[in-house]
Parts: sequence; structure tokens; C-alpha cells
Amino acid sequence: MKNESRALSPKDVIERYPVLGCEGSLANMRCQKRGPKFYKLSRKIVYRPEDIEAYLFSNPVLTIDSVESVR
Repeated sequence: MKNESRALSPKDVIERYPVLGCEGSLANMRCQKRGPKFYKLSRKIVYRPEDIEAYLFSNPVLTIDSVESVR
């Protein structure tokens, strides 16, 4: 059973992805035009799960073990 909502409120985002901080952190990112893509429906803010994941995994750090050796 998948409890996959198509639209997440800021509270839902923080519950699902606590690494993003708190609702205030999301609000600050929105104000600065940074962070994950969001949608404004009248006064309501919503996020799509795939946009949150894209933001979280957009800047990988390559380690010695994750890079194939080039010879």
C-alpha cells in the first residue's frame, strides 16, 4: 500500500523529508527563490514529491569509491 499524495503541504514535506529542516526553512527558501520547486494555489503552497526528490538529489558528491577508475 502506497500512501503517495500528489500534492504535499509544507508540513507534509517536513514530515516526509526532515532533512529539509522546518516549515520556516521552506518558507525562507521560497522567499529567496531557492530550494525545491513549489506551486502556489491561491494562498496555498504545495509541492510534488518528485520535485522534492529532484532537489535533494541534484548535487551528488562523487567519492573515490563511486567513480570508475579512468585508465
